[in-house]
Amino acid sequence: MNPAAPLPTRRCALLLLPGGTALAAAGLLEALGRLNELQDEVRYEPVCLSLGEGAAALRSRPMRSEERDWFAFFVVGGDDSLAASPGLQLLLRDLVAAGVAHLGAVGSGSLCLARAGLPAGRRMTADWSLIDALRSDHPEVVWCNQVWEMDLARAPALLSCAGGASSLDLACAWAASLHGERAGQQLAVLLGLEQVRGREVRPRVPEQGGRTSAKLAEALALMEANLAEPLPTEEVARLVGVSRRQLERLFKQHLDSLPSRHYLELRLQRARRLLQHSGQSILQIGLSCGFSSGPHFSNAYKAAFGRTPREERSAGARAALPWRASGESSA
Repeated sequence: MNPAAPLPTRRCALLLLPGGTALAAAGLLEALGRLNELQDEVRYEPVCLSLGEGAAALRSRPMRSEERDWFAFFVVGGDDSLAASPGLQLLLRDLVAAGVAHLGAVGSGSLCLARAGLPAGRRMTADWSLIDALRSDHPEVVWCNQVWEMDLARAPALLSCAGGASSLDLACAWAASLHGERAGQQLAVLLGLEQVRGREVRPRVPEQGGRTSAKLAEALALMEANLAEPLPTEEVARLVGVSRRQLERLFKQHLDSLPSRHYLELRLQRARRLLQHSGQSILQIGLSCGFSSGPHFSNAYKAAFGRTPREERSAGARAALPWRASGESSA
């Protein structure tokens, strides 16, 4: 290819359903941007759509050519009742008929694909709190209680994840299937992942207490999606629909920690991975993990790990990223 020629573009839509949050799509958005830095074959162009832009507006007219030109189309879960929307179901079927190469779902977005009758006989996962109901209501789908799932057996490829930070794991596995294992490994490093959780790994939040554990999962997802600009505990509680005191009880019951302490541990663990596996400066890493200054980062890091960020980096711990390719899936 002529180096001066523009790279072919792969447009990737993220349809954010009302009642959900853009934070659920943050992992995919960051991953697609980083993937552009790692390969020179194509350019990925993520486009965020609302329901009005992505579905309802298309129901009164035929799809235009640019609306058919999606390489990938992800439904990011929100209000579960919208899965029964005839307009949304018709949109998804139209996309498949138009030849979309990859159809994805984040969290409860899998319910929308199932209601549209698209994944029959194929493997998918979803928000773990919905799996039992999905198995009962849609037995035609092979529901897997896993962090992520890719069914590449036939077109369109089906991609799904449990939601929250699992979108990062899915993105790395998807990148490996598209551009080779090395691209998946490099993307994981840029995203600050020590290793990509395989499809066989189950969600880490205990499946007990029903709604209670689901609220904890939402809080953890919010924290992991906002490491660079940490949210106050009150804001996390507000966004998941509980009081601060209720949130603190959840963390104490399931994780034996306070929300603020666990949040700090998440940020420090990500900083440690970046120090060991990335080429970013120490200051850049500190800022990207939510620390306001170099001294603030250094003091918190030393208190947690017994050595400063500079000492961590000079130790030269650059172990190869564990990786097991899993690009295939049986139908």
